[in-house]
Amino acid sequence: MRRRDSTPVRRLWLLAALALAAIVLFMTINLSGNLRYILVHRGLILATMLLVAFASGVATLLFQTVTNNRILTPSIMGLEALFILIQTATIFFIDAEGFRSLGVIGKFLGESLLLLIFSLALYRWLLTGLGLDLHKVLLIGLVFGTLFRSLSGLLQRLLAPGEFAVLQGRVFATFTRAPPEIIALASVIVLPIALAVWRLRYELDVLALGRSAALNLGVPYQQKTLTLLLLVSLLVAISTALVGPLTFLGLLIANLTYQIIGSHRHQYLLPGVFLTGTIALVGGQLVLERMLNMAGTLSVVIEFAGGALFLYLLIKKAAL
Repeated sequence: MRRRDSTPVRRLWLLAALALAAIVLFMTINLSGNLRYILVHRGLILATMLLVAFASGVATLLFQTVTNNRILTPSIMGLEALFILIQTATIFFIDAEGFRSLGVIGKFLGESLLLLIFSLALYRWLLTGLGLDLHKVLLIGLVFGTLFRSLSGLLQRLLAPGEFAVLQGRVFATFTRAPPEIIALASVIVLPIALAVWRLRYELDVLALGRSAALNLGVPYQQKTLTLLLLVSLLVAISTALVGPLTFLGLLIANLTYQIIGSHRHQYLLPGVFLTGTIALVGGQLVLERMLNMAGTLSVVIEFAGGALFLYLLIKKAAL
């Protein structure tokens, strides 16, 4: 192996060791009582965090590669705002009992499908139909996100207190409520996406150079961009439907991965972002549960840290 590749590989092995240690500690620390129940409960939470670490981290990495901007996240396209609107509209028009009657698999598939249909319609219409460039597509996605949030706010003000409480429990991100069947279904969907993204790792290196360089090197930029944006949308839909909206998780772990790996090659960044996300989620949950006695919520801590990083990146970019 070439010497210049040895440093990212060593760092990946270090991340893998830290991720494995966090997983082992999370599953085994303070085991007592009904071991079978405890291990199954922790296993479901662990599986949820692993799926979210991959989906959120890889989605943000792909999105930043396509847009060539390390500040942007997929949430700018309004997908998480659409998720909240779907939850609000379902409870508003069906009511809370009807919302529960849809079943966990029905809700998961319905939410994921609606998010994917919105993304497909938006990207195909704007990128291929109207021929707009990617930056205008991002601006239009931002407008859609603002529209969805406004509609959600309007409907939420008209909900009964009990229905609003049900809604708040649904749109507040948590890693402990995903049912086993949803985790299994999400795993089945994520696995082929992971394989597809890994096969594109070398083309991602070319796309990161920009549109002109990609075209000159023989990469069909428009087609690959559309494919990657749809994969990003599907990953965001899975992550959001599993645990709820997490706006800054992907931004946090993607930018940490850039600093840790120290390479622009996606054969290192893709596994690196998954391992970094695993350490952040599993390690964070472990610290909150075992050291701080659940003095806080992991999603709140992540959003605070990610929001602070986002402001730092904006200030740093403006100062250049």
